[in-house]
Amino acid sequence: MNTQVKRKIAFALLMGIVTTGIISFAILALNVGFSETFALTWLRSWGIGYVIVVPVILVVGPWLQAQVNRMIQ
Repeated sequence: MNTQVKRKIAFALLMGIVTTGIISFAILALNVGFSETFALTWLRSWGIGYVIVVPVILVVGPWLQAQVNRMIQ
């Protein structure tokens, strides 16, 4: 596996952690509020979101980057 592929995978993994963590926290806090079960519910939601988002970043990311490159030259 070459360095560029490793970088893309590492980026997707880290971006997935950050984005799903922030969004799941904010949406859960707004919709449900803080309770005794908030942390456990948030971690569960975060995990589900992460499993969904990382493959999407890996698949959609290169296509989206190509579209941006075409628009901005």
